[in-house]
Formats: sequence, structure tokens, C-alpha cells
Amino acid sequence: MPYASKPLWGAVLEMAVEASIHDPRFSPMTGKELEKTIVEISVLTQPEEILCEKKRLPKFVKIGEDGLIVQRGHHSGLLLPQVATEQKWDSEEFLNQCCVKAGLMENMWQSKETKVFKFQAQIFSEIEPKGEIEEA
Repeated sequence: MPYASKPLWGAVLEMAVEASIHDPRFSPMTGKELEKTIVEISVLTQPEEILCEKKRLPKFVKIGEDGLIVQRGHHSGLLLPQVATEQKWDSEEFLNQCCVKAGLMENMWQSKETKVFKFQAQIFSEIEPKGEIEEA
């Protein structure tokens, strides 16, 4: 949920249900799985479109700080800031992979019809299942 459309507590509740039982990429979680799951929540800032020459876009993406949203027509893909760090991607690869997530060809961020937005995230995670929570 990249845009603030409801109070944070409501968004967290809705996204927890969506992620645990309605995500089409995975089978619904069972109660036993939930007992072993470490929950992580990323609270996003308002996305801002990166307005520059397309070939210069990678220079405006800070790995480890920025998350990305790529939009073109009805296609949209979002990757959280921590994904690029975890995957050891540079900013160009991060843009490419965000296009792939949107169902586009890798380099479509370079097209004038494609919009690219960046955002930051405040990340909260349990230390262990049902454990204390820390800010990453």
C-alpha cells in the first residue's frame, strides 16, 4: 500500500491479512507457520516522482535508502529499499528489476512513457517470533 489512503493501524491490519492469506504468489499461512514467523513492517514515505533525463535516473537512486515504484500504463511494480541491499544491486539493476516486477522489460525505466517514483521506509521487525520489536 504505497499511498496513505487510511490510518496506519488500518493499513497494517489490512496488509497483514493480504500478505498472510491472499498473496497469490504463496499458499495461505497456517497457524503453525505464523507461530514461527518473524514479522517485518515497512512504513513508507509518500512516493515522489523522479523528474530528470531518463539516462540520469540511476544517479538519483540511493541504494539502501530509496525504494522504487515503476509505472507504465496499467503496469506497476514496487520494491522496498532493503531489496537492493539484500540482492547487492546497483541503482541501474534496481531500476531494471523494478520494471520486471511491474511486468515490463528490464530497461523500460528509460522510456519517456514510464514514471519512476522513489520513497523511503521506516522498518520495524520482530527479533524473534512473537518477540520484541526493533527498528532497523
